Amino acid sequence: MLKKSPGGSYFPYYYKGGEIHCLKYGSYYDDEASLFNVMRAEEAFVLSLNRAMPIWVDWYKTVISEAVLQEFVNSMERVQHRVSKLALVGLRYGDRVRLKKIWKRLGMQTPQIRFFRDPEDAKTWLIHEG
Repeated sequence: MLKKSPGGSYFPYYYKGGEIHCLKYGSYYDDEASLFNVMRAEEAFVLSLNRAMPIWVDWYKTVISEAVLQEFVNSMERVQHRVSKLALVGLRYGDRVRLKKIWKRLGMQTPQIRFFRDPEDAKTWLIHEG
C-alpha cells in the first residue's frame, strides 16, 4: 500500500521499473520556516527507511537563500547513508555553484549528485545503474 511522506510524495514512487523518493521542497517561495519543518520531517522519514534510496529534490518556486542551502546540506549530511543517488531539480546556476562550495568547504562525502532542469530526466537518471 502506498503511503505519503511528510512532504506529500507517494512512497514508494515507482518510475520505469525503479523505485525512488521525492523530496518536495518546491513552491515554498520565501517561507523558510515551513520549508525547514518539512525538511526535518522528511529527514526523519528517510532515516526510518531500512535502505539507501535514489532521491530527487524538487526546488521549483522556492527562494534559495544561504540559510536554505545550509539547512539542506546539514540535512543531507545526516541522511547521507540512506541516499544512493541524488538528483536536484530546479536550482539556478548560481544556487548550484553556492551549494557545491558549501559541500567542498565542509569536506562532505556526497553520493552521486546531478543537477537537472527536467524532473523526468532526473528520475530516469536515478533509476539507471552507474
